[in-house]
Amino acid sequence: MSHNTFGHLFRVTTWGESHGPALGCVVDGCPPGLQLSAADIQYWLNRRRPGSSRFVTQRREPDEAKILSGVFEDERTGGPVTTGAPISLMIENVDQRSKDYDEVRDLYRPGHADYVYDAKYGVRDYRGGGRSSARETAARVAAGAIARKVLGDGVQIRAALVQIGAVAIDRSRWDWAEVENNPFWCPDAETAKAWEALLDDTRKDGNSVGAIVEVEAAGVPAGWGAPVYGKIDAELAGALMSINAVKGVEIGAGFAAAALTGVENADEMRAGNDGKPIFLTNAAGGVLGGISTGQPIVARFAVKPTSSILTPRRTVTAQGENADISTKGRHDPCVGIRAAPVGEAMVACVLADAMLRHRGQTGR
Repeated sequence: MSHNTFGHLFRVTTWGESHGPALGCVVDGCPPGLQLSAADIQYWLNRRRPGSSRFVTQRREPDEAKILSGVFEDERTGGPVTTGAPISLMIENVDQRSKDYDEVRDLYRPGHADYVYDAKYGVRDYRGGGRSSARETAARVAAGAIARKVLGDGVQIRAALVQIGAVAIDRSRWDWAEVENNPFWCPDAETAKAWEALLDDTRKDGNSVGAIVEVEAAGVPAGWGAPVYGKIDAELAGALMSINAVKGVEIGAGFAAAALTGVENADEMRAGNDGKPIFLTNAAGGVLGGISTGQPIVARFAVKPTSSILTPRRTVTAQGENADISTKGRHDPCVGIRAAPVGEAMVACVLADAMLRHRGQTGR
């Protein structure tokens, strides 16, 4: 299986399966001398961890990251620091229930990658989907923690859910502080209450719903990214699209820009006191010509409904026979909830790579 690595100078390779003994990642290209401990990584992993509320899968995984290489500590460093060597991280799986999947050993689950894995490789890990499982995203979040160290405190990356099912937030009530006060990463307290009722009803019905996540990266200076084939918005879109269950990505106004006029869509500018322009709006989402403008970079991605549901669905067997399937086990009624920390991590990795490439080309 190829293509388990992304990035150019800041390169991330993830490994492991949902029901294997462990999963993890190798981060290559991290500069030396950055303070990095397991606790720094654990903070971000805890935000993605399953079993955190009744609205997500109840699989109980501590998601404890172990640093196996690339970090050194002695009396001269004042704490563990990166050495410049590849950083290898491991996260053990401790709460697998592989028997939950015995009934689907020879059944292709609708909406899952079961059939295409069989078609491509001639073999598939039916226990939770193997590499196609969202469990793989824990390694991405761990890599994102390292990327944040590369970016430094000047770049702030944060995500919020802006829609679950057909219920969207009221943007006039947007409050970033509220994101930490509910289990949905929701910036609108009133909508968060409505989502509770929606997801309780959805779970009782043996069904699932999708979601839209918005990620903002503030503090990115103008100039990151490259024209034509190295556009920072294209790389962000590719990274976000690679997340399990993501079916759409947009930057800035995104698809809504098609309904705007040129007057409405153009981000007008005025002269700033520091010689840099001040943008009056941000329909471009912080990117023009594939290069960052200095405004917040804004991206949204749509997550499809969880494919593992109790409601019976029609399918076929690996032997080509018609069958019905009801997927049992511990599944999210809305997998988009835990996608918010994953989206942050992927944006962090892309931006860390862009920063290092910009420094390499321009020296600053």
